[in-house]
Amino acid sequence: MTAIEQTEAARPRGTRLPRRARRNQLLGAAQEVFVAQGYHSAAMDDIAERAGVSKPVLYQHFPGKLELYLALLDQHCESLLQAVRTALASTTDNKLRVEATMDAYFAYVEDEGGAFRLVFESDLTNEPAVRERVDRVSLQCAEAISDVIAGDTGLSKDESMLLAVGLGGVSQVVARYWLSSQSSIPRDTAVQLLTSLAWRGIAGFPLHGVEQH
Repeated sequence: MTAIEQTEAARPRGTRLPRRARRNQLLGAAQEVFVAQGYHSAAMDDIAERAGVSKPVLYQHFPGKLELYLALLDQHCESLLQAVRTALASTTDNKLRVEATMDAYFAYVEDEGGAFRLVFESDLTNEPAVRERVDRVSLQCAEAISDVIAGDTGLSKDESMLLAVGLGGVSQVVARYWLSSQSSIPRDTAVQLLTSLAWRGIAGFPLHGVEQH
């Protein structure tokens, strides 16, 4: 059950939940409010009301709005990183790896909870703690992609990282455009188109230590 599903299930006031379940419920409510209103327009009152709890209950778990936002950002940065790592590990076929990785970004952006807006479209990137987390997950995703590129092509660490940053950046930018434009192109078709574009470039680097046929 996702945090937002827990919010829906636990919204009536007066329901006692275990501490972890309550925290997840509050995070789900906060996500709904932050995605809909942005950080600056959201209020702790709105989040408490959305969760169906009193403000003192909300403050028992999170001392302030920024701490709540950062907890939510940590959660969704980790989700993105794990999705990319899972995609990279899903196959040893490199073209399918590219496709799976790009689809991981599309799936992340398409998720109905809109968590990608907190990571890629935050209105709080001037806050150092937020900027650090966003930069860190972008770097970690690129490093995961770079490790595969370096291992398979024999390119240097710097060269592999440059390609990895490009692949990750293209994936999330195009996925966001695809969603915001309400494109008539199905997700799998969009992913295949983008994979074809990327693969034409990256396939030009020969596999390291493997005879090409």
